[in-house]
Amino acid sequence: MIKPRDELGTAMTDSAQKILLLGSGELGKEIAIEAQRLGVEVIAVDRYANAPAMQIAHRAYVGDMKNADFLFSVVEREKPDAIIPEIEAINLDALFELEKDGYFVVPNAKATWIAMHRERLRETLVKEAKVPTSRYAYATTLDELYDVCEKIGYPCHTKAIMSSSGKGSYFVKGPEDIPKAWEEAKKKARGSADKIIVEEHIEFDVEITELAVRHYDENGDIVTTFPKPVGHYQIDGDYHASWQPAEISERAEREVYRIAKRITDVLGGLGLFGVEMFVKGDKVWANEVSPRPHDTGMVTLASHPTGFSEFGLHLRAVLGLPIPGEWVDGYRLFPMLTPAATHVIKASVSGYSPRFRGLAKALSVPNATIRLFGKPEAYPGRRLGVAIAWDKSVSDAKKRAEMVAHAVELRTRTSTWQRQDV
Repeated sequence: MIKPRDELGTAMTDSAQKILLLGSGELGKEIAIEAQRLGVEVIAVDRYANAPAMQIAHRAYVGDMKNADFLFSVVEREKPDAIIPEIEAINLDALFELEKDGYFVVPNAKATWIAMHRERLRETLVKEAKVPTSRYAYATTLDELYDVCEKIGYPCHTKAIMSSSGKGSYFVKGPEDIPKAWEEAKKKARGSADKIIVEEHIEFDVEITELAVRHYDENGDIVTTFPKPVGHYQIDGDYHASWQPAEISERAEREVYRIAKRITDVLGGLGLFGVEMFVKGDKVWANEVSPRPHDTGMVTLASHPTGFSEFGLHLRAVLGLPIPGEWVDGYRLFPMLTPAATHVIKASVSGYSPRFRGLAKALSVPNATIRLFGKPEAYPGRRLGVAIAWDKSVSDAKKRAEMVAHAVELRTRTSTWQRQDV
């Protein structure tokens, strides 16, 4: 693991600090941007060429990250100071081997292994972190799925053991939905599909993400700093809009910090964790954890000071640099600059070389902007960008972000102009 640091080198020289991104999507791109600002050398890896982070990295490699030999060959050639997984489709055994060989896997290989598998994660939350979650059970056959859904009660949620962004998940309203839920989990899992988790449906007020970051403080001790919780909502299991701060009670906010601290202490390592939770009144339930920046956390590009978005916080932690914070009621908090919100820009058509129009209208909205990710291919539902807005209140920021997102239209080589389905 990286030690506390008081100096940085220069990219492309023998003094450089190197980070290796395993996955080069929009989150990896923002990490790379922060790294470039600090003179850190960036190597980007993904399954396809010209992925977003590759477009600004110093070097890039294309290959199957589930292939251990491919990963070993890249790491051996580059010898990075930190290996940063950004997606789920990675050979986890290879990460353990690389860690044994002395490489720093962010936050650590075990945390990555746990978080990428829903059964391992849920058991860790309940049995080790001892935090509240929804009721749950597992099924390995269609008949078992009928029995488990009956036991948990309707409505409920079924999810593939390994998946993300809502893929392989289904909202089961009654027994008639179970065959479809089974099919979704089997076809759209990312990785193992041999087991399905069934989760109780909680009628929450809001779903939030706590962007807890474990890092060295000014004294060289590992501490956890908590930005304000991020509220968000999903459509078909995928993030659609987010805002900061989440509109929850002070008591619920303290419970969010308590739960996130227990979880991240168990997972360990250095870096930022996206801890997803449900909030109803003063009650909070842990749901899932990403051991890396979270898509809902893109709101921090506006709500936090320059250099301290979730990506800047993650990079500082990974490099062993301190992060400012203030102790309040036993928790170390990171100050927010302004209320802000995001709204996704998704494709509703398929094709290559996406082009965007409507920008004159979109970019004329005060206190708002867009991030276009640079993905070379579009297909229905794929996230191609995000609108970001800030204002004196969360509600006004939400309106601005939605207005900007709706103004953007997409064109590809194989389609005509079509307004985004946002």
